[in-house]
Parts: sequence; structure tokens; C-alpha cells
Amino acid sequence: MVIMKNRLIKRKIGRWIVAVFLSITSCVSSFASSSVDPYAGETKEQRDERMAWWREARFGMFIHWGVYAVPAGTYNGEQIKGIGEWIMLRGKIPVAEYKAYAKEFNPVNYDPVAWAQLAKAAGMRYVVITSKHHDGFALFPSAVSDWDIADASPYGKDLIGPLADAARAEGLKFGLYYSQAQDWTHPGGSFWPNREKEGEGHWDEGQKGDFDSYLDAIAVPQVDEILSRYQPDILWWDTPAWMDNTRAERLLPLLETVPDIIHNNRLGGDYKGDTETPEQHIPATGFKDRDWEVCMTMNDTWGYKSYDQNWKSTKDLIQKLCDIVSKGGNFLLNVGPTAKGEIPLPSIERLQAVGRWMDVNGESIYGTTASPFYRLHWGRCTKKLHGDGATLYLHVFDWPEDGRLLVPGLKNLPVNAILLHSGEALKADSATDGEKSGVVLTLPKTAPDPYSSVIKLEVEGKLEVDSLIPSQDQDGAVKLMPVDADLHNRPYGVHVKLQTAGGSTTIGNWTDAQAWVGWMFEVKQPGTFRVEAELASSQPSRLQWGLAGESMNKVFIEPTEGASHFETRTIGEVTVNEPGIYQLEFKPVNKSWKPISVRNLVLHPAH
Repeated sequence: MVIMKNRLIKRKIGRWIVAVFLSITSCVSSFASSSVDPYAGETKEQRDERMAWWREARFGMFIHWGVYAVPAGTYNGEQIKGIGEWIMLRGKIPVAEYKAYAKEFNPVNYDPVAWAQLAKAAGMRYVVITSKHHDGFALFPSAVSDWDIADASPYGKDLIGPLADAARAEGLKFGLYYSQAQDWTHPGGSFWPNREKEGEGHWDEGQKGDFDSYLDAIAVPQVDEILSRYQPDILWWDTPAWMDNTRAERLLPLLETVPDIIHNNRLGGDYKGDTETPEQHIPATGFKDRDWEVCMTMNDTWGYKSYDQNWKSTKDLIQKLCDIVSKGGNFLLNVGPTAKGEIPLPSIERLQAVGRWMDVNGESIYGTTASPFYRLHWGRCTKKLHGDGATLYLHVFDWPEDGRLLVPGLKNLPVNAILLHSGEALKADSATDGEKSGVVLTLPKTAPDPYSSVIKLEVEGKLEVDSLIPSQDQDGAVKLMPVDADLHNRPYGVHVKLQTAGGSTTIGNWTDAQAWVGWMFEVKQPGTFRVEAELASSQPSRLQWGLAGESMNKVFIEPTEGASHFETRTIGEVTVNEPGIYQLEFKPVNKSWKPISVRNLVLHPAH
């Protein structure tokens, strides 16, 4: 009874505070229109200073945790398809029925200190946790709703504060995810998956309401709560359905509560925030003019699903980290704890293994910037520039059997070359006449690391690298191989990827009609080129292709004798009028697309 009285008192005081807060914010909004973005007038120097720790960190932990961990992917005895934290929407679970799960959300084994220590041991430098996901459940005591950890669960106390304290005690930065628009339990919240029109998408009468009222009553005051209470270093917005500038501007001024806070590009309206957020995929070329961060799961779900055992390997995770950082990005890797508050053992095992690799090779990740090379077929490269030269870190995925590693296009002969794990010195020579330009390293026969062996090169003076973008040969032809391609995948779906069989590399698994492939190439002798491609397809398909920025040509692809039987086909001609660098694009024609595989392309001068 005492607890219930305290909660009722809390509700009354909280709602009075919210009423006062809303009256103040409505007054403020009447004159705060053009200045609501606290970083609108920020200089490049100020931005660089604010983003400095984030760019140094490169690796962080994402945590998706909430009531959805109770059903753990199963509703009424049926395994619900899709990611675990979306079970309420995917299963169309009524609000009252879903809220009942909170009575079983009792994370008695929650150990925030152990979580923070695990992140640090993995080599991560920051932690971001879901303070409120799309089901509307808050992991913090909220004065504006009783759909929170303090009021709706037997646990009855804050989950966010202890983790913030633990992370900071370990020297980690701390961030909060908040779903500002999409909310399936509070009346008026938005819905996202099929881009429903405003006011649509409900499956329960209790969800209906006015979106603006939802923002004023729930999102705005809760964001104010988490910012003022926890002072996060990062605010990670998500799914800005139904958001426009006017609505985003109700939330933006709250960022001033935390000086130097970093926020992402998912608030809504025209506000792009500080970081791009490619999800579940690595952009082919990164983002040249924007900070960016790949968020990714270790298996196929963000929130805990008891039966999802499709875990990425340690090798895959480490190589993904190297790939992302080599393109100038950060890696935010997810864990999905159980309803008891336990991080699944496969996640722990992989993070510990990544941590062991980072203990040896961390300097090749932290504070590094994007690779100066166009493409390294054997791995990736990160770099650090300094006043009198540069340090290059070569991440070798495919160790050469003959002990000779060509670093293509590198014009500086290194003054020092070592294996990072042991400090063993390596011989470095300029490439011989019979090889492409660059530097050749003489290596031990055996790779020192099974996942990514790192070689540290020190060069003096200005770093000089030839791009080595595929160019015309002596006959004027341009040969484009699968390893030269940039593969553009959407966040979800079946990803087109490089595949190797019988010693031949191909572009395959192209079952997603929204995925596309591009090749950069250089032309020094302009003219018209006949484009030939080695293709394989078991069904007729349609492809659109052409140079980036120009009109696309559609071509019908006749099936070959099988999905793995390649035939050379002429797909058309393309004209290049000026010397320069161009991009050739292959894109599906959606409604008539059937999977194809692509091997080599050749642009022959059409004499």
C-alpha cells in the first residue's frame, strides 16, 4: 500500500511538472524557430572538437533491451517472423496483452558493471542503450507515463542510471537511444514499417490518438527527462515517421541541456544531425563529407529472440570492423539481453574474442582515418597522418602464400615496416618492373592472426598514393573485375555479394531487386565502347545500366544454361566524351528482375 501511494503521488507531481513544462515550451516555441538547432552556427573547428572523441573511439556497443525480451520472439506458440523487438507490431499483439509481459520483465541478474566491463574488454569506447523503443516502454522511471520499469514491472527501479554510472567508471562514453515518433502503446504514436499515412496502421483502438498530442505529452517531456537526468554523450533518435520540421523543432532545443552532445540523422524533417546511420550493411564507399556509423546485429535480431542462433563469426565481426574503419566510419555492434538481464553467451564469447584481437591491434583502429587506397584485394588499410609523415596499418585478410605482399600505388618507400603483433621487422622494396607500381613486403609464410593480420608501415614526408582505379590498357579497353565493384545493398534484404567458387570470383546472391552494383574506371582516350559482360542466369531477367548521372539503358538478359554457367553477352554501347573518372552502374528493373551473377566486364573501343 505504501508503494502504491508513493506511485500515485509520483503520478500527480509528475503530471503537474509536465503541464508546467509544456506551457513553458509552448511559449518558447513561439519565438524559437530559426535558432532551435543548437549547432546551427557551429564552425568546422567547433564541430571537429565536439566530434573528436567519437572519431577516436571507432567502436561501440549497442544494447536493445525491453519487455520484448519476455516473449523472446514467440507469441501464442508461434515464432513471429522478423526482429525480436518488433514482435508487438509483427504479431499485432493488443496493447493490454502486450503490457502484461511487463509483469514478467524482472531482470534480477542485471549487472551493469559487468556489461560495462565487457564492452571495455571488447575494445569498445562507448555504449548506447535503448531508453525507450517502439513499444513505448521506458527503461527509466518516467513522470509522464506509468508504462515504465518503475511502475509496470516487478523490478521497480531504474535500469539506465546504473549503466551510465558503470560505463563512465570504465572510462566509456554513454549514449541513449530514444524512439521519438514510433510508439505502439501510447495513444497517437506513429507506425513505420509500411510507411502508413498519419493516423493509420493501428490494430488496437487504444493506439488511436493525435500524433501532436503524443509528442507533447510523451516524447518531448521524456526526452527532457533522459537528457537532464543522465546527461548522455549521444542521443540516438530512430524512425522519424510523421515527423516534419515543425515537430522536430519541439525536440531539438532540448539538446542544449547537454553541451556537446552528439545526435544522429533520424530525428526527422530536414535535420541531419551529426552522423549518418547505415543499418545492417557497410556502405560500399563510406561517406566522404559526413561522420557515419554502421549499426549491426551479431545474429539476425536486435532484441532478444530465444531461437535466433544465426551468429556472425568472430572473423566476420573483426573484418567488418576493419572494413568500416578503413572507410572512415564507426561500428556500433549490438547485444540483446534476456528478460533476466543476461547478455547471451554467444555474444559474450565473440566480444571477448574481438577484445583479444583489439588488445594487440587496437592502435590500427582507434583514431585512424580512411584508407588512401582505391581498393586492396587482400584486405583493408587505416591511416594516421602526422606532421612529418604518416602511419599506415595494413589489415591483411588473405595472407599471400608466396610471402610477397604488393601494396599497390604506394609511392613512399616505408622507413619502417613491422608486424604489429610481434614487432618483427619486415623487408620493404619498391615494386619490380614486372609488377604494378607500389611497395612489396616480404612476409613470413604463416599469417600471425587467423582473422586480420596487421602490418604497420611508417612513411616520411607527404603520403603519396596512386589511385590505381581500373583504366584503359594499351588497346584502349577497360577490364572490370568483380573485386573492383562497389556493392550497394539496402539495410535489410538479401545482400548481393562477392562469391568464390572453383578459383573464380563472381558477384552473386543478387536476389534483392533494390541492390545494385557500380564500377569506377578511368578513361584517357574518350570514345564509344562496346560493353561485354560475363553473365549467368537460370531465368530471363531485365537489367538497366549506364554511366552515373546519365540516362539508363534497359536490356533483356536471356537465361544461360544454368545459374552457374557463364556466357559473354554484349549488352550495348556507351559513349564517353571527355577524359576522366566515370562510374558504370548495373541496376535491376524491379518488376521483371530475376537473379543474375556477374563475372568480368570489358569495355571495348568500338572502332
